[in-house]
Amino acid sequence: MPIKSCFSVGKSQYDLTDFEWRVIEPQLPIKPRGVPRVDDRRVLNGIFWVLRTGAPWRDLPERYGPRTTCYNRFVRWRKTGVWGRMMDAFTAAHDSDIQMIDITSVHAHQQDATAKRGIEIIV
Repeated sequence: MPIKSCFSVGKSQYDLTDFEWRVIEPQLPIKPRGVPRVDDRRVLNGIFWVLRTGAPWRDLPERYGPRTTCYNRFVRWRKTGVWGRMMDAFTAAHDSDIQMIDITSVHAHQQDATAKRGIEIIV
């Protein structure tokens, strides 16, 4: 059964591909009771947008839904180990052919630029 894209217009370069979504979807927790969750794919795209761009959560584009939903789910999934399961699934899907995480996708905090230099570490 083919998976339709969540967005008909305005798709970002950071959004999940259909292949990535097929790998990730089975790793997500299932919530059988209560209020149905908002679209997991849309929320994940929002989380990845923040992580990839280095922007604060308050700058999350509206197309990804409420920023509090994206942030809360990011934190909750970190505590329950969902992110580790996702990485294991990606590795398995790529036959362990994932080689590195590029440092260009990691952003330093703005205060890192003003940190004192030459701090001596005493062991």
